[in-house]
Amino acid sequence: MSWYALDVRLPEAEREAAGAWLVGRTGQAIEERPDGALVAFAGDEAGARALADELRARWPAATAAPRALPAVDWTTRWRDGIASRRIGRLLLTTSWLDDAAGPGEERLVVDPEMAFGSGEHGSTRAALALLERHVRPGARVLDLGSGSGILAIAAVRLGAASAIGIEIDPEANEVADRNAARNGVADRVRFLAGDAAQLGPLAGPADLLCSNILRTVNVALLPAIRTSLAPGGLAIFSGMEEGEADLFRPALMAAGWQAMDEVTDDGWWAVAARAA
Repeated sequence: MSWYALDVRLPEAEREAAGAWLVGRTGQAIEERPDGALVAFAGDEAGARALADELRARWPAATAAPRALPAVDWTTRWRDGIASRRIGRLLLTTSWLDDAAGPGEERLVVDPEMAFGSGEHGSTRAALALLERHVRPGARVLDLGSGSGILAIAAVRLGAASAIGIEIDPEANEVADRNAARNGVADRVRFLAGDAAQLGPLAGPADLLCSNILRTVNVALLPAIRTSLAPGGLAIFSGMEEGEADLFRPALMAAGWQAMDEVTDDGWWAVAARAA
């Protein structure tokens, strides 16, 4: 499909109403530029011209000029701007980058595709930093909300004996399986589709558990996470902004957990904790 943009200009008093109409008419978000212009989008030239005609019929003072947008392959566009990163002993890279690991480093090749979990997000990096510090040789690992599989795969590459990822989106598990194969750990990592609260306790007991989801979900999962861990096991909670730390700590303490370590990265916060 060749997308078209519609550059719209109209009096300031009419912009808000016209913008709301464009969103409702197209089902697409619009761009509001600093100079006051509105930009709407259509799937083809005919659609863009029809949209322009409707707009001018409603707001005669408006000008609306369609223009073709460059063709973009969105199946690969997500790669733009992704670069290799170093997190402790990990060199996090992708299949289309050829950066080599240095002495003592583990090269982790993860293509997120359309699943969440790449080194470009601070919550993932914060969880990886704690994982790299605390995973032990031979550990059994659980990863709740596993997305691209990055944490489960990293755990095994860092010495864990096995890892199980649990993800509610089956399509994300297909991505994770491909990433496990890329890293030569498909025999030690597996991914389950379903509810972490139900599957976590069944997949345990784990020595180390990662939950990179949302603060409210992490709080709701605390009882299931406790029963998913072996005695003395450690849980890493991520997916929370720095400002949420003061909201999560009291809930953690009230549930009988003790914070052991924490990391912040680009406005995101993660904490490692052990249940009493």
